[in-house]
Amino acid sequence: MALQLQLVSSSFSVSSANSRLPLAGVRSLRSISAGKCFLRPPTRSCDVLSSRRLVKTTTFCVKVEEGKKKVLEAETENWGKVSAVLFDMDGVLCNSEEPSRRAAVDVFAEMGVDVTAEDFVPFMGTGEANFLGGVASAKGVKGFDVNAAKKRFFEIYLEKYAKPNCGIGFPGALELITQCKDKGLKVAVASSADRIKVDANLAAAGLPIEMFDAIVSADAFENLKPAPDIFIAASKTLNVPPSECVVIEDALAGLQAAKAANMRCIVVTTTLSQETLSTAGPSLIRKDIGNITLDDIISGGSSPNNEKLQASQFATLGQQTQGLPKGEVQNSFSIGGLQASRRNIVRYGSLGVALSCFFFVLTNWKAMQYASPKALWNLIFGMNSPSFEPNEGQSWSSRVQQLVNYISDLERRGNVPTVPEFPSRLDWLNTAPLQFRRDLKGKVVVLDFWTYCCINCMHVLPDLEFLEKKYKDKPFTIIGVHSAKFDNEKDLEAIRNAVLRYGITHPVVNDGDLYLWRELGVNSWPTFAVVGPNGQLLTQISGEGHRKDLDAIVEAALMFYGKRKLLDETPLPLRLEKDNDPRLLTSPLKFPGKLAVDVLNNRLFISDSNHNRIVVTDLDGNYIMQVGSSGEEGLRDGSFDDATFNKPQGLAYNAKRNVLYVADTENHALSVNAAEVADKIH
Repeated sequence: MALQLQLVSSSFSVSSANSRLPLAGVRSLRSISAGKCFLRPPTRSCDVLSSRRLVKTTTFCVKVEEGKKKVLEAETENWGKVSAVLFDMDGVLCNSEEPSRRAAVDVFAEMGVDVTAEDFVPFMGTGEANFLGGVASAKGVKGFDVNAAKKRFFEIYLEKYAKPNCGIGFPGALELITQCKDKGLKVAVASSADRIKVDANLAAAGLPIEMFDAIVSADAFENLKPAPDIFIAASKTLNVPPSECVVIEDALAGLQAAKAANMRCIVVTTTLSQETLSTAGPSLIRKDIGNITLDDIISGGSSPNNEKLQASQFATLGQQTQGLPKGEVQNSFSIGGLQASRRNIVRYGSLGVALSCFFFVLTNWKAMQYASPKALWNLIFGMNSPSFEPNEGQSWSSRVQQLVNYISDLERRGNVPTVPEFPSRLDWLNTAPLQFRRDLKGKVVVLDFWTYCCINCMHVLPDLEFLEKKYKDKPFTIIGVHSAKFDNEKDLEAIRNAVLRYGITHPVVNDGDLYLWRELGVNSWPTFAVVGPNGQLLTQISGEGHRKDLDAIVEAALMFYGKRKLLDETPLPLRLEKDNDPRLLTSPLKFPGKLAVDVLNNRLFISDSNHNRIVVTDLDGNYIMQVGSSGEEGLRDGSFDDATFNKPQGLAYNAKRNVLYVADTENHALSVNAAEVADKIH
């Protein structure tokens, strides 16, 4: 029952107002939003293309000196209509530019390349590929793998700097967005960052994705800022003309992109100085988003404190094309009909695939709520994991040694992610609350992400029991992290009943809010996370049928860390629910499963499932006898006292033959029992 995540863009709608627009610069469609999904719109260049020449835009700027109030008032009148605000993310909504540079420094440090945070400043706002690749080129790094560098960059950034609600949002951002929406303005995020970083930063800043009418990220574009593609796509998604959009930016590349898109741009000096930004002619300059007022956006600011005011709105498209032959203007956005070129086929084919994805996610919206940026990351790029496929003829010892080498390599590289602590508010079963840095320090731990409605999760319980028995006297434990799929599954009593019913004797924590699920990027039930003695995440394995894989990695971890004297063999103090439940202590039955009735002989047959026996009473409930008196699990024929079952369930009585049929569930067997009082069971 693995959760399949179809990756599509979030908070987008597709406009069919001009079906002849080319899908310029679309590479891929990969993003996700919990509970919602929309498609990325087609984009187009802001330049007007005739059949043989490019019509260039003309920008008119007027500098306003302090005190020239008449000029300021005139320009305010010419500010024009505003219908939408496009927010850059890094440096505008989120104070993430410096953390991004520090994460990038860490990436290069791991490659043995000495760089400083200042080396990345010229490449801010150009997307992660250019951000990292630009410095690599400047430093002469040979064989630089930009995709691998991006992958590692996101790992470091998400792990160290973008925890949910960690406070990286700029003061005043939420308030300004709210004011814009209250005023009836549409708002969007338009960022050169990949969507995984956009989602993580917004969560870290405490800005709900649902606040925005659109989110446009770098994933679907070949040309990033200073190209205008992202801003033009945002305006089309919002169904607002570029001339009615105001951009808020912090980088030169973003400012240049806004101007190329025929949009006004308010810049903030959180990343670059006022002098540097002034050279590109912004509409307004402010210190940060907290200093931007709604009046700045609506009317260009009515105060003489404006450092720079770009004069009237960029010339409209009609003004730009004035003087061109009418036919050239009319054909400037045409693609010349449907031509059988490979590029057009790919572009429109991509749109078809995107629409299919959109339909799929609409029909599977419930599953989308279990997604997280880390889960997206794991799904797209995978995670550090050894190969569990044994080589032909490979012995068990060599397989374990292979995993020992894998763990040794993880430790040597020093980039093993640390599993976050269990929140203190969570409820625990079978034990008192546990902490990695206290109770579990020195233990190899397997986290079992499960939910009691999941049949696959029930299927793996024998595998976990096998591990518990094999490593009973070792510094090893299993912790069941109950991650509810439905709201009713969050109920602690329901989970306790499942623990009792299925005989679970390891610690279980009720993570109803899916905190660890999201922090570790889990996306399916069941998933196993193997954790080292210092809280390091060694690997994750999803699905059924991994008993040997789990056994091998646990044995390898115990061997590796045991040699380094990092293990603590002090047993965990358990307080099993089965020993403290008054119902089980006083009831003669334990989770009885089925009944069969012999009316003729006044008998009732009860499958006492968790006592592994069949109880026979009269129809008034008076005890007569039992089959399988030992109560132990097993599959053994013999006398009524010697015979054993394993969670017997279904019963069927054949009165003519006086035979009782028993579905011996966990033994995957059907037992035929003589129902008369005899000394043999067949």
